[in-house]
Amino acid sequence: MTVLLSVEKVLPPYRYTQEELAAELAAAMRLTGPRRELFLRLSRNVRVRTRHTALPKAEYHRLRDFGATNDAHLRAAADYATRAVDGALRAAGVAAAEVDLLLTQSVTGIAVPPFDVDVIERLGLRPDVRRLPLFGLGCGGGGAALARVHDHLRGHPDQVAVAVSAELCSLTAQRDTHTAQMLLGSALCGDAVAAVVACGSRRAGALGATGPRIVGSRSRLYPGSRHMAGWEIGASGLRIVLAPDVAEAFGARIGADVRAFLRDHGHTVDEVTGWPCHPGGPKVLEGVAAAVGLPAGALDRSWEHLAACGNCSSASVLHILADTIAGGPPAGTPGLLLSFGPGLFSELVLLNW
Repeated sequence: MTVLLSVEKVLPPYRYTQEELAAELAAAMRLTGPRRELFLRLSRNVRVRTRHTALPKAEYHRLRDFGATNDAHLRAAADYATRAVDGALRAAGVAAAEVDLLLTQSVTGIAVPPFDVDVIERLGLRPDVRRLPLFGLGCGGGGAALARVHDHLRGHPDQVAVAVSAELCSLTAQRDTHTAQMLLGSALCGDAVAAVVACGSRRAGALGATGPRIVGSRSRLYPGSRHMAGWEIGASGLRIVLAPDVAEAFGARIGADVRAFLRDHGHTVDEVTGWPCHPGGPKVLEGVAAAVGLPAGALDRSWEHLAACGNCSSASVLHILADTIAGGPPAGTPGLLLSFGPGLFSELVLLNW
């Protein structure tokens, strides 16, 4: 089994209330009339109180095109990711030179080479560290990162792996695209970074590590739904695609998938004591709770993260995982992490606390 040694949360220092950001964005997009009223209504209804941004508000006005925005993303992602990995390694008591696999992901900017090179060079990871950059999994990437780390460590039980998600959604905002889905994304999404340090079973035994364990994972692609979420990439940058019925599409499938996955591992929904779940928005969380048949309060930490940070794509569920671990679920009981992304797809990760 894979043992989680640490989960590090990083939020940019620039924190604003939902009301501040709504007013700033409405002015930047030059919204008037019904479009402005729609945006302000969406901002009130997504149940977000505050969000963090990678840059101070004033600096976004200087980003005039996709090139400038993408360059800003690469610089900020490298800085915040380095900070997250450094904090996670320190918390785990692992030296940078001990890392064998570095998985990185972000869907909020494009770079070749990606920011993993900055992390490696700044922190002193070995030149022969295995690099695994992921792109395209969106909000489902947090669960997918844990699952791919687990896959690697099952085959390399003496090794250490690090996964880091750097999602800076504020750097995808579109000033001149005023579709309902773009307005919803601007009202809902925030910036966050997270890093996880994990090791294989033999390494855990040598270290005497007793943290939460990854027991197994399951990916599920839902054919015929690729049009429902993702990016349209054009001259102005990354334009969000978000079908109005995406929450219902996940809700129609996730209940059966969760129950089957748990059953295959000898568990039931009632036995699970922690549910780190990606906070895609109020409709997504409500749909998951209803479809799976969760007890009241099961997704409280997801709701709390949504209110404090918004939907931060793949980094959100890792923040919620850290909060769940900090809450002290009963040792030896099962937990289930759920993330969802464009494709559409879901990623389920079974944990043992």
